[in-house]
Amino acid sequence: MDYKEETIAAIATPIGVGGIGIIRISGPAAENIARKVFQSKRSVKSFESFRLYLGHIIDPKSRLPVDEVLLSVMRAPLSYTREDVVEINSHSGYTILSTILQIILQAGARLARPGEFTLRAFLNGRIDLTQAEAIVDLINAKGDMSVTLAACQLAGGFEKKIGRIRQVIVESLARIEVSIDFPDEEPTVIERSHLADQIQKDILKPIRELIGAFSQRKIWHEGVTVVIVGRVNVGKSSILNRLLHEERAIVTPIPGTTRDALECMVTIQGLPVKLVDTAGMRKVKGKIEKKGVDLTKTQLSLSDITLLVIDRSRPLNQYDLDLLQAVDNKIAIAVINKTDLPAKLSEKKIHSMQKHLTTVEVSALTGEGFKSLTQAIVKRIMDKKAGLSSPPIVPNLRHKMLLSKAATFLRNASTNIRRNTPLELVAADLLWAKDAIDEITGNKTNEEILDTIFSNFCLGK
Repeated sequence: MDYKEETIAAIATPIGVGGIGIIRISGPAAENIARKVFQSKRSVKSFESFRLYLGHIIDPKSRLPVDEVLLSVMRAPLSYTREDVVEINSHSGYTILSTILQIILQAGARLARPGEFTLRAFLNGRIDLTQAEAIVDLINAKGDMSVTLAACQLAGGFEKKIGRIRQVIVESLARIEVSIDFPDEEPTVIERSHLADQIQKDILKPIRELIGAFSQRKIWHEGVTVVIVGRVNVGKSSILNRLLHEERAIVTPIPGTTRDALECMVTIQGLPVKLVDTAGMRKVKGKIEKKGVDLTKTQLSLSDITLLVIDRSRPLNQYDLDLLQAVDNKIAIAVINKTDLPAKLSEKKIHSMQKHLTTVEVSALTGEGFKSLTQAIVKRIMDKKAGLSSPPIVPNLRHKMLLSKAATFLRNASTNIRRNTPLELVAADLLWAKDAIDEITGNKTNEEILDTIFSNFCLGK
């Protein structure tokens, strides 16, 4: 059956106990289904679009009310899917939401597949494929900047930039095809060097800028991994709790309390950061503690930035020295903890081993120095990604691959123009580049690609 003939429904809010839950219905029978299951507190002859109605969902078998709800109708094309849409706001909870959904399905709707509402928005021309992907990024955003970037893409920022690139390709292609069809007409003769320069400046340059922005995607959308290491009882878990502003890790004076890696997400100055607390390094006692230390070594190898915690109130021992050597070729910060206690540490020895190691003094007990620590973390992130900025557009991997594919064809076209290659071959390269650009926005795509993209969505979106 064609999707335009089907009406779909799903729960649009996370399952759980809460104040409000939403069930969404979209398709040609949405309003009729709503009339079957909803009983307004006031007589309603015709639902007005974009107006809330108070009433009850009625069990069709018992004719008893299931829940008091607010119902809204959004008629096509002014809805999320550009179809008739009904949303029912009920109380939240797995049982009540599932019961209402089952009543709606029995009334004639089909359970929506993951991302099917957004897929219909795409198929009906409300959004392009880049905007659909931005919705996933917005839902999964882990930091302020990732929200901003996703919102810009959802508003059509990427689509407009890609649209301008596509327009120049189409114009260049049209000029070439006219010249091919009318080779002897003076107005149609192409100045090859000028056209090659235009391809380089107006098409390849913005494409290269977009491809370059991809390298920053992991920073803004996925964040960086910061692993906290050190010997036992140096205060690693206390530092984690301070950075999180909550008690997540168990802190005791007993050595070896942390035996597993504890991962937590936090936003530091708009950057998403995954903090990993690890087991302290010492002579292990038992298989469990050995596994914890082995896991610490693994996490250290996977870190983007390492926080090497050293106890200021104790002299350096062999485990400190081993860890200083282990971070020799890594981006690391030495966190000198316990400034609230008398110093017994020789920082000169640290710098003699690691001359360029950034050091920050803190007290996990009082909170002193943590502003400097967060600033040092952000600075090392910026150093890691030289020239890191906040670009308005950050393409995902699919976009990057298609942009790279288009760039290859465009470079061929530019080279062939200068070499006086027949214009038919140049036109073929430009056409293939345009096809690659069209795959980005969804103007040209296939069902397999759509299935892959929209399978990442949750039910009800």
